[in-house]
Amino acid sequence: MAELSEFSQYVADEAEMCAFGHRLVETICSESHSKGVTLYLNGPLGAGKTTLSRGIIQGLGHKGKVKSPTYTLVEEYRLQDKNIYHFDLYRLSDPEELEFMGIRDYFTENSICLIEWAEKGQGLLAEPDLLVNIDYADNARNIQLIAKSKLGNNIIQHLHLNN
Repeated sequence: MAELSEFSQYVADEAEMCAFGHRLVETICSESHSKGVTLYLNGPLGAGKTTLSRGIIQGLGHKGKVKSPTYTLVEEYRLQDKNIYHFDLYRLSDPEELEFMGIRDYFTENSICLIEWAEKGQGLLAEPDLLVNIDYADNARNIQLIAKSKLGNNIIQHLHLNN
C-alpha cells in the first residue's frame, strides 16, 4: 500500500468536530497500542482546537467537562490505560516554563499529548506524530492531518481505509 501522508475532513458544526475527535482517538488507539502519540493542534483562535480535544477525550470515555487548559497549561486525564495530556500554550510567556514543569515527563508510552499553540514551546516539546490544522471554511471547519512520523502515517492510512 502506498504511503498516505495527509487526510482532510470537513466538519459542519461542533457535534461533527467532536465526532471526528472520537473517530480519530479510536484510530490512534488501534494504531499506537502502547506507544505515545503527540498531536500539534494548529489553527486560529476559535477554530475548534479545544472542541476537537474534547471529542478525543470524551471518545475515550470521559464523562465530565473538558476545559481549556489556557491558565493551567495542562489538563490530565487517565482513560482506558492511556494518559491524555491536553496542553494549551497560548499564554506561555517563556518556553523555559515548560522545563520547570517537567515537560519531557509527559511524552511517554501510553500517552496521548494534545498540544495547542505548540510553536510557543518550540525546542522543548516532543516532535509531533500528526499536525492537525484546523481552518475556517465559511461557517464550518476543514481539518487537515499531516503525518510527521511513521505512526502518524499509519493513523492516516487507517483513516483513509475507514472513510
